[in-house]
Amino acid sequence: MGMSVTISAATDQDAEQIFRLQYLCFQSEAALYGNYRIDPLVQTLDSVREEVATDCVFVARLGDEVVGSVRGRITDDGSAAIGKLCVHPRLQGHGIGARLLKAAEAALTAERGATRFRLHTGHRSESGLRLYRRVGYETVGTSRGADGVPMIVLEKQAGAYATTA
Repeated sequence: MGMSVTISAATDQDAEQIFRLQYLCFQSEAALYGNYRIDPLVQTLDSVREEVATDCVFVARLGDEVVGSVRGRITDDGSAAIGKLCVHPRLQGHGIGARLLKAAEAALTAERGATRFRLHTGHRSESGLRLYRRVGYETVGTSRGADGVPMIVLEKQAGAYATTA
């Protein structure tokens, strides 16, 4: 590949690249459901900027380009909600998603006291489900997104890593 991908906390300057990357990455997810109104596709740039400012957001960079992103925040029950994990389609399958998850989980544990992580993914998102299970997440239930998409709810305890990617 030439350059290596680095993982770091997102900055305000990353918001626009995160916004564009998210729109690109979630097209395939929307196609799985025939629903192009899923949250990552209708989220505004201002909302992404707000998440970068308030939540735990990490990016993967290849040079100056943001090629991956993940967000996390502490919920009312004290667990950490992980969301909007995305990796540029040309770089998927190289462990970047697992590295982003690990960085977010470590920061949410160390800086915000998370003891459990929870995420939701579409029930047809086989590649996402494989990744989440590989890094220790287990299915704990189902839900329906605000956009109507059936979701699988997965959780894991802090410090639980099944295998490395």
